[in-house]
Amino acid sequence: MYISPRTALFRNVSLAVANGTITLVILLIAPLGLAAVIINTILITVATYAVGTVSDSIMKWLSSTSQQAELFSSSGKQSLRRPDFRDWDRR
Repeated sequence: MYISPRTALFRNVSLAVANGTITLVILLIAPLGLAAVIINTILITVATYAVGTVSDSIMKWLSSTSQQAELFSSSGKQSLRRPDFRDWDRR
């Protein structure tokens, strides 16, 4: 799975805005002061963006360490194709 940095940024920002909007609606219903509602909404928006960015970097790190191609040789030639599960019964 490859996601470009621009796509990841757009996804994280849209997720943060969506969570912030939902939080704002929920908190406006509750009997809290306006300052508490605004601060809580901003904190949830920033936290959502931070968690999305950290999870993207963890996924990037995990996917970069596990992408090693297996080389299968048949009659002296090397093939870089992925093994298919249907080929396992033919071996």
